[in-house]
Amino acid sequence: MTKSNHKNTMKCVSESSRPVGVDLFAGAGGMSLGFEQAGFNIAAAVEIDPIHCCIHKFNFPNCAMIPHSVQHVTGDRIREIAGIKGKVDVVFGGAPCQGFSMIGKRVLDDPRNSLVRDFVRIVSELDSDYFVFENVKGLTVGSHKKFLEELIEAFGAAGYTVRLPWMVLNAASYGVPQDRKRLFLLGAKVGMKAPHYPLPITTKAGRAQEMGLFQGPSCKDALDDLPDADEFSTLLESDEVKPPRWGKPSSYASEMRCLGATAWHNGDLRIWNPKLLTSSTRTGHSEISKLRFSETKPGAVEPISRFFKLAPDGASNTLRAGTDAARGAFTSPRPIHYRHARCVTVREMARLHGFPDWFRFHCTKWHGARQIGNAVPPPLARAVAFSLIQVMGINPRRGEVAIPLGDLALLYADMSEASAHWNVSVPIQKRDRKSGARKRTQVETEIQRLSNVTLKSA
Repeated sequence: MTKSNHKNTMKCVSESSRPVGVDLFAGAGGMSLGFEQAGFNIAAAVEIDPIHCCIHKFNFPNCAMIPHSVQHVTGDRIREIAGIKGKVDVVFGGAPCQGFSMIGKRVLDDPRNSLVRDFVRIVSELDSDYFVFENVKGLTVGSHKKFLEELIEAFGAAGYTVRLPWMVLNAASYGVPQDRKRLFLLGAKVGMKAPHYPLPITTKAGRAQEMGLFQGPSCKDALDDLPDADEFSTLLESDEVKPPRWGKPSSYASEMRCLGATAWHNGDLRIWNPKLLTSSTRTGHSEISKLRFSETKPGAVEPISRFFKLAPDGASNTLRAGTDAARGAFTSPRPIHYRHARCVTVREMARLHGFPDWFRFHCTKWHGARQIGNAVPPPLARAVAFSLIQVMGINPRRGEVAIPLGDLALLYADMSEASAHWNVSVPIQKRDRKSGARKRTQVETEIQRLSNVTLKSA
């Protein structure tokens, strides 16, 4: 893996026939992919985590990656690194915001919300025509609404109007087999028409089909064609294998496998190996855990692990990211497969999130699951981005030449290697899960479970 140089990532995008987008807080690239599929050229992405930067660069090799906090980036610097000569059409992203406890003061002035102010600042500095701000639905509840009101005021002071009322969109309403609700704010420069929030196109799997909507894909639609990772000993040490056979795909799975030209939407085709099953490192569950998983009914929560068991004809619960190293580095609680007595793999999480099979994640389960859990599902991002395409009145064309994915070494870099690649200091400490508390053994856990069952039946 060669060391990155910003000059090597510079791309002149002034002659692009596609509108230009910039992704802030990019992560692995869920929003980037959705906007690309809608027809945007993702000229630049800003992300502080070096490992996330590696994954984004692998999947979007022509996008200028800026491996820094938005606090230390200006609009001019983004233009310089990305080689943006003309206008920026949209800035999009989901800024972390944590400060809501300053009684009697402006919530937006809380230092913990500085990244949100930086989002507004960069939108203004890039003189973007539009912006898309994404965040947790909890911002719409109770006293948190004050934060939204102040944020809308800040956009107004910067010369932008927000399409009101704001909307909480469920990914299950846009072709994703997952119940996942996120807040969106869509805005435009004063004097320009703000885009509308996209209307639902699918009914969540497991519910009666609503009039005028397609039936949304189910967990079975998403996963049934995938080979079982537990059948391959190679996946105990590796995250990829070449299975001898695949199952019959549903229409949803066919799109994830890119079996037709329409599966790429308005995005660039990638050169990839569709015969490989990737991001599928196995998890070594104990026999006791497997027994508990198998005894749990689909659609229910396993009482010891608190893992949700997928229902084949329903939608997944919300996939979580787990915690980063600064907060204990706990792996995200991946749901239990509806057929196999194990948690889903990273690839299966990706299917439930709307990521196509060509899209790769970090080789470890921890980073891979975190990258998916933090991402906006691409089909949801695509629906939002297409609402901008509509208000802009353009008909973007997909590139005619398939592009190769990045250096495979990017998928296997640890934090030190990733930091060295991007020539930045390590922002996150090594994973350390030691808390000083003794963890119960599986046998002790099972004895307690059986004891509870006996007490309830007595």
